[in-house]
Amino acid sequence: MPPLRLTRLSQGVLAGALMLSASLAATTATAQEAILEGERFHPVESAKGMVSTSHTLASKVSRDVLANGGNAVDAAVTAGFALAVTQPRSGNIGGGGFMLISDEESGEVIAIDYRETAPSGATETMFQDEQGDAVTERSRYTHLASGVPGTVAGLALALEEYGTMSLADALAPAIRLAEEGFAVPPRFVKGLNDTRERFEPWDSSMAKFFKEDGSAYQAGEIFRQPDLAATLKRIAENGASEFYEGETARLLVAEMDKHGGLMTMEDLAGYEPAIREPSHGSYRGHEIYAMSPPSSGGAHIVQMLNVLEEYPIGEMGFGAADTMHLMAEAMKRAYADRSEYLGDTDFVDVPLEGITSEAYADKLREQISMDKATPSDEISAGQPSAYESNETTHFSVVDDQGLAVSNTYTINFSYGSGIVVEGAGFLLNNEMDDFSAKPGVPNAYGLIGGEANKVEPGKRMLSSMTPTIVKKDGKNFLITGSPGGSRIITTTLQVLMNVIDHDMNIQSAVSAPRMHHQWLPDEIRVEAGFSPDTLELLKERGHTISQQSAMGAAQSILIEDGMFYGGADPRRSTSSAIGL
Repeated sequence: MPPLRLTRLSQGVLAGALMLSASLAATTATAQEAILEGERFHPVESAKGMVSTSHTLASKVSRDVLANGGNAVDAAVTAGFALAVTQPRSGNIGGGGFMLISDEESGEVIAIDYRETAPSGATETMFQDEQGDAVTERSRYTHLASGVPGTVAGLALALEEYGTMSLADALAPAIRLAEEGFAVPPRFVKGLNDTRERFEPWDSSMAKFFKEDGSAYQAGEIFRQPDLAATLKRIAENGASEFYEGETARLLVAEMDKHGGLMTMEDLAGYEPAIREPSHGSYRGHEIYAMSPPSSGGAHIVQMLNVLEEYPIGEMGFGAADTMHLMAEAMKRAYADRSEYLGDTDFVDVPLEGITSEAYADKLREQISMDKATPSDEISAGQPSAYESNETTHFSVVDDQGLAVSNTYTINFSYGSGIVVEGAGFLLNNEMDDFSAKPGVPNAYGLIGGEANKVEPGKRMLSSMTPTIVKKDGKNFLITGSPGGSRIITTTLQVLMNVIDHDMNIQSAVSAPRMHHQWLPDEIRVEAGFSPDTLELLKERGHTISQQSAMGAAQSILIEDGMFYGGADPRRSTSSAIGL
């Protein structure tokens, strides 16, 4: 597969993909021009290693780690902490996430689960009123919305078990960026201004994100975070336990006590990340590894690929009505199962073997007609066996020693709950909204949840985050993942299909327009760029089409013939792939 060739991407589809860039509000004029000129469709190349993150500064410090002899895990952890400084709307130390690590030497693929957990005082009805109705604001914009953060513990575990550098060294670039500051880009400024109303009730949030007189930062001005720098320094000096048992923990609990939150010192001290087996499947000769529960993404990507593998997707072509119809039919069935079965496997039995089995895919495929869409109200969760913010962020890192890292983490909404911990300088997540506030009631992303994902003390809430690693002939081949809430799973699916089915290079694969179906609401969401004629054909088959804004931001890396190819998603103007 020639890395720079735009195979099977017709001129019409290419034009549509180029049109997509002009419709993405978050993309700066410079990035738009680059896409329109075609240069962003060529991946970054390197023979020694590659980093792809959603912020150039994080990519640079991560690349520097590789250049100085660190491995991919060292570089990934450094990027994770740097993004907590440079991209506070989604990078974090107050949230949680998932990391996949693939080691070619041992053949292992390891999944690290550092998802947040519900505080010990959480109850099943805490987000319901006296009538038993869900109170959405309570699970989103209050101190009750925060789960016990896992990022610091998760990144520290990855570094201790699989890295080569100290936690203090991994934190050093983030500390410098927080102390010295960095010039804010237009997207950063817009995000703060758009979120100002959520910050205004909290003095600590206004003090962090706006100037002393309350005025906003302007693009190009230097943004410093002294409280966050002090927190990161304490962690560097005393280890990850400082966040969970030291001064930072005390500041966090004081914030909770002051505003009616539930989190206690015991909750923080008792938090532990978990090492799990990733979800696994195969697709056209490739081994697929993706995050296991409490992420729903891995199981359902394998499930959808199993359904689609029996169809000649490559021959049908990218953006063709047949291809999009089949993808939508597979997607809606997977999301129906998600609503019924998925949850934290430490608390509930999830029929993973059944969901990811080829026999179950055969049953689902029998329900699909090529000529007609199946209405969602005729689809319910199947019987596989008896038995996640929009503002998430993803990054991928590989080194030349056979180590690859795929990491996705979040604080849920853009800027989480909007609440900054006074004196500590970081935002509280609002991940409790990812639980089912009431079974059958959709969350902020329209996702329906059931009993398996009800609120319980110590439980991890269900997520859509789907860090993914694809291997070919036993070697790391494709490292990808994305933010995007409910669209994370389908975004990641499409990057895989664009590479494997449509023979796209990695930059084309992440730049091409995307679609999404999540069962309910019963509609295909599409980005700009698909042929109007194709969309009409889909409508004739009974699909409802809804044009939406950008979906996801898949920072990805492809490895082939000893070369590394980086693809930074143009949907985020600060995205950057950098090779050694």
